[in-house]
Amino acid sequence: MTDTHPAPALQLDGLWRRFGAKIAVAGIDLVVPAGSFYGLVGPNGAGKTTTLSMATGLLVPDFGTVRVHGQDLWANPTQVKRLLGVLPDGVRLFDRLTGAQLITYAGLLHGLDRDTVAARTADLLRAMALEGDAQTLVVDYSAGMTKKVALACALVHAPKLLVLDEPFEAVDPVSAANIRDILTSYVASGGTVIVSSHVMDLVQRMCDHVAVIAGGHVLAAGTVDEVRGDASLEERFVELVGGRVTGEGLAWLRTSSD
Repeated sequence: MTDTHPAPALQLDGLWRRFGAKIAVAGIDLVVPAGSFYGLVGPNGAGKTTTLSMATGLLVPDFGTVRVHGQDLWANPTQVKRLLGVLPDGVRLFDRLTGAQLITYAGLLHGLDRDTVAARTADLLRAMALEGDAQTLVVDYSAGMTKKVALACALVHAPKLLVLDEPFEAVDPVSAANIRDILTSYVASGGTVIVSSHVMDLVQRMCDHVAVIAGGHVLAAGTVDEVRGDASLEERFVELVGGRVTGEGLAWLRTSSD
C-alpha cells in the first residue's frame, strides 16, 4: 500500500552541535509539515540560529540527520539546497552591488537563465516596494530595505521551503506587513515557511505551528493552539522557559512623591 502522506518539509532527528565546551544544540527532533507556516521561538542563546544553520546546510551537525522533503540534506547538499530559500541571521550581502544586481546575481547562481532572472527580479523588486531603489547600492539601504532585498534573493529560485532567521528584525511596520503578505500567499500556494522570531504576538498571529526552544532542546512543539493551550503564546513561553525576575532592588528607579 502506498503512503499518501507527503514527506515533511523539514525533519530534524537527533541534531547535536557543540562549540568547544558549550553544547549549543542538544538532540533536537522536529517535524515541520509541508505547507505549514512554522514559528521557532526561544530566548537568546537558545540554539535557534545554530539549529537553522544546520537545517539549511550552513553548519555541519556533530550528530543527527536533516531531511528536506524526504531527502537527506547532508548526504546530498548540492541537490537538496535547491529546494531551500534561506535568510540567515546577520545577513551578509555583496553590498557594493545595486538591489537589482544582487537579486540577478542570486538567480544566476541558482542556474536560472537570464530572461527568467530579469523577469523575476522585476517582480520581486515590485513586491518588496524596492523599485525606486533598484539602482541604489545595497550598502546605502536601510536595515529594513536590506532585509527585504535579502528575502528577494532567497525567493528568486522559487524554493519549496523558506527558512528565515529573524525576518522582521529592524523592519518598519509597513515593510513587515508587506513581507507577511508575501509569505502568507507563498504558503497558500503550497510553499512552507519557517521563521524564528522573538515577537510572540507576531508568531501567534502569523504561524499555524510553533516550537519553543531553550537550552538547545525543544520544550514544546505542535500547532499554535496546542502549544499555547488556554494562555497566550507569550504566557506559555514564559512558563516553559522560566527566568522571569522582579524589579526588586531597583527602588531608586521609582519616582519620589516629594
